[in-house]
Amino acid sequence: MADTRRARAVRGNLLLLLAAMIWGFAFVAQKSGGAAMGPLTFNGIRSALGALGLLAVTPLLDKWGLSRKPATPAERKTLWLGGAVCGVALFAATNLQQIGLQYTTVGKGGFITALYIVLVPLLGVFAGKRIHALNWCGVAVALAGLYFLCGHGERGLDLGDLLLLLCALLFALQILAVSHFSPRVDGVRLSCIQFLVVGALNAPFMFVFEQPSLPAVWDNIVAVLYAGLLSSGVAYTLQIVAQKDTEPTVASLLMSLESVFAVVAGWLLLQDRLSMLEWIGCALMFVAILLAQFPSAQGQTLKGD
Repeated sequence: MADTRRARAVRGNLLLLLAAMIWGFAFVAQKSGGAAMGPLTFNGIRSALGALGLLAVTPLLDKWGLSRKPATPAERKTLWLGGAVCGVALFAATNLQQIGLQYTTVGKGGFITALYIVLVPLLGVFAGKRIHALNWCGVAVALAGLYFLCGHGERGLDLGDLLLLLCALLFALQILAVSHFSPRVDGVRLSCIQFLVVGALNAPFMFVFEQPSLPAVWDNIVAVLYAGLLSSGVAYTLQIVAQKDTEPTVASLLMSLESVFAVVAGWLLLQDRLSMLEWIGCALMFVAILLAQFPSAQGQTLKGD
């Protein structure tokens, strides 16, 4: 039994690492697609694509035993409630991220977004969980990293940085919501519903504040498909499925590696460059990520006992 649990934990960790890589490279698609189409339009279409893609493959996943229909009315109610809660949090987080990315580089945006790794254990305090001293050290180092990355870097603390900081808080809430609901319901259907919610919430706003057009969508079809099918449909589903077998704080550590992949993607695909001070900020942020998760790595999970 212990070996089975260990194998499932390893599988979950590898799936989360793959999700982090997909998300990291998605920052490039988000920045280019959002700038051309408008952030609300881009997010609305990518979320709808993610939901439709999952709807298409769900029967096959059911057949393979990778997903299952809710068996009781209570389970259906929990599924829809979970999808709504996760969807609202994801709607707010992804739109703030999408707008914020228009004002900063891909790599810098990835590291600021990764602040959710520090916020996840802090928010656990409200659920009665205890915080290890190294978590608090992680918070202090993260603040120092943000100072160099945003406040003391060449670009300074701008609107994009502030939006991404708020986005990190909302992503932390989304991670905690997924951790609460994913063990209780089918992960694939939970992911599908949350993207339906995001798409539905985005639809009125994108028509009010932007001017969606088919030519703009077609001109950015690669970015839309990558963000919609891979980043939304595949990666978020990997998150939900994997978090069933992974402790929430470890999950947030692995997912935060998207910041590293974002820097690599920005450098390879957009020729983004960071100043020396901003690189120092990135390094400090990564140290904060490790410090925030070290107790969990040592088997000292954030349990309120």
